Amino acid sequence: MTTDRIALRHRSVARPLLYGALVLCALLTMLPFIWVISGSLRSLDEIRSDPGAWLPHDVTFDNFVRLFRTEGFGQFMVNSVMVATIVVVGNIVAASAAGYALAKFDFAGKRIAFGAVMAAMMVPFTTVFVTQFVITVDMGLADTLAGIALPGVAMPMSVFIMRQYAMSIADELLEAARIDGAGEFRIFFRIFLPLAGPAVATITIMSFLTSWNNFIWPLIVAQSMSSYTLPVGLAATSQAAAHVTDYGLMLAGAIVVMLPVLVLFLCLQRYFVQGIAGTGMR
Repeated sequence: MTTDRIALRHRSVARPLLYGALVLCALLTMLPFIWVISGSLRSLDEIRSDPGAWLPHDVTFDNFVRLFRTEGFGQFMVNSVMVATIVVVGNIVAASAAGYALAKFDFAGKRIAFGAVMAAMMVPFTTVFVTQFVITVDMGLADTLAGIALPGVAMPMSVFIMRQYAMSIADELLEAARIDGAGEFRIFFRIFLPLAGPAVATITIMSFLTSWNNFIWPLIVAQSMSSYTLPVGLAATSQAAAHVTDYGLMLAGAIVVMLPVLVLFLCLQRYFVQGIAGTGMR
């Protein structure tokens, strides 16, 4: 038996094993989501009597009906959309400008600035949120959507991703534009940003996910229900009688919170993969 036939046989055996392992990992990852979907279609009494069941005995959409009828639900949704929009737009603008400057310009303190970005990525939120809250209160932004959104409009990870992607763009392309008389702003908006589409998609997904699912910071800043985002509002309104958690309502809310993130990722997943791959080119 030739070496090529042996290698072909090994590949024919390894490929099904690899696919089987990937399918198994995917199923294990999907188990919590399947249970959430199943729980959202069960009554509260059924969830309490048999919390480990994977399939509902009697399918009901009452949890979703009660969720959409919950007082303030529409306001919570609008607040989350507004905060996420501010965070996403802010990250795209700030990270694109900062990443482009760190990658393509030479200026005093460039290494210090990039080191500060890297250091900020390593600092956990719990070590700075008290100081961040004091600054927010001093600026008069407590209990406002701006106070919830502004601390997240320039995430260090977004700057890092954009800087790494900008490093992969040939300097000769930008120099050719300068020779043709294009200014820096025109080069940035007409050449760099169109080429950085995958990195922008990556930043969009990551910043939207961070803002949309954020719970601790909105809980601290929002001091009235009119400023609650969706995760905080659902947690505040999911208490049944005698302070017993309404798990059916919470699971239905989890589905509603999950859907926008899932839809956004499905729409941008191709660019997301390209953007992550592009950050490692240099």
